[in-house]
Amino acid sequence: MSLSYNALSDPNWVNAMHEELENFERNHDLVEPPPNCRPIGTKWVFKNKKGENGMVVRNKARLVAQGFCQKEGIDYEETFAPIARLEAIRILLAFAAFKGFKLRQMDIKSAFLNGFIEKQPPGFESAKFPDRVYKLRKALYGLKQAPRAWYARLKSFVLKSGFVMGSVDKTLFLLSRDGDTLIVQIYIDDIIFGGSSHALVSSFAEQMSREFEMSLMGELQYFLGLQIKQGLEGTIVHQTKYTRDILKNFNIIDSKPITTPMSTNTALDADEDGEAVDQKEFRGMIGSLLYLTAIRADIRSRSAYVRATRLLLGLLIVKRYLKFTPELGLWYSSGSSLSLRGFSDADHAGCRIDRKSTSSTWQLLGISLVSWSSRKQASVALSTTEAEYVAAASCCSQLLWMKATLSDFGLKFGKIPLLVDSTSNISIAKNPVLHSRTKHIDVRFHFLRDHYENGDIVYVVSVNQLQVEDVDNALIKEEIESQWTSLIALPV
Repeated sequence: MSLSYNALSDPNWVNAMHEELENFERNHDLVEPPPNCRPIGTKWVFKNKKGENGMVVRNKARLVAQGFCQKEGIDYEETFAPIARLEAIRILLAFAAFKGFKLRQMDIKSAFLNGFIEKQPPGFESAKFPDRVYKLRKALYGLKQAPRAWYARLKSFVLKSGFVMGSVDKTLFLLSRDGDTLIVQIYIDDIIFGGSSHALVSSFAEQMSREFEMSLMGELQYFLGLQIKQGLEGTIVHQTKYTRDILKNFNIIDSKPITTPMSTNTALDADEDGEAVDQKEFRGMIGSLLYLTAIRADIRSRSAYVRATRLLLGLLIVKRYLKFTPELGLWYSSGSSLSLRGFSDADHAGCRIDRKSTSSTWQLLGISLVSWSSRKQASVALSTTEAEYVAAASCCSQLLWMKATLSDFGLKFGKIPLLVDSTSNISIAKNPVLHSRTKHIDVRFHFLRDHYENGDIVYVVSVNQLQVEDVDNALIKEEIESQWTSLIALPV
């Protein structure tokens, strides 16, 4: 929105701009410009913040620094700031459902006000000192180092409050007090928190309110486009609003719905003689689908395949399926166990264009699906065994990350079952003498063999996979060599 167009004439936006200015007025000084220094300009960015029902919750006017003027090594150095992975958020949702925690959320106003800005906000220049510039004691949106500065301040405050940072996930903070636990997950300025004690949760909320200005606090319902419904029996996570917005934006509303994302027998080849697609429209469709896969694992493999073949036909098929199933999501049951296991599979030379295989992996906590992946392998596999082996290595890597992350939640795991359907895959992990048939496999995938030998994971072959569902807590059904099962996670 142009500032000169109607923002200054609209009382709603004027109020939003005043609210934004009040957030950093207490942290600035109006000073003479530094000598031999070019001040960094600013601009206004306007956005309507909507709720899960699509209604405007509030108008947001953000004063943003023109960070493109900054030069690396002069204006800034390190800019990296940790951001929670979506898998970490899903793990927290599944864990909270099992423990019966009621998760809450808070949104911090103007979280990035933690660095330097110079130049006065457009439309709000001082009549007395028009040539002066603002020098903040904190940062501003648009500065390249602002996310890092904000994370450093928030981390420092949380750690001083007695929290312990996660050993793997640096956006996870945990507090234990008198047998109760409080968990905090940070995604930039959006914070999810919950625990076993209502008093502990309320105390944390009050501490944050005293330290920072909050614009939203309450039960977790709408977070990063995810609609979340918490109940006694479990938690439902879906993206119904986002799905319908996609269908509306790309004119799929009037298309006929279909019941499956794509037939397994459908072969989508590159249309060499077809017309060139609109690159902007195509990339917009792919980008919208990729974020939808944050919850919709059923379209993950199809969207990846369509992205590889670059066919609008495939996109239309997937979106017609979304019209039939806009409300599908994930269910995290409070009655589920906290056992950890993974599945891996691969289609050998599945892509008809470059003949690369696709690795597919799934990781579950009990019956709760918390992580998955479907992506083409980097190189052409020379056999089904190699394709399966590469997929299993990818699944093993994710299981090890989840095992380390869940240890911060107080969960301990023994041998984690990795369910596969390839006996030759297992033979490679067990018998290095097969080097003559595996010498071409990249050495980085052989770390799977090391973790198998160390007992971090165990293979479960097809004939025994149904037995894994019946394993109760803390039971090892058989020795690895006989029944290929695992030790289930137990709370510390």
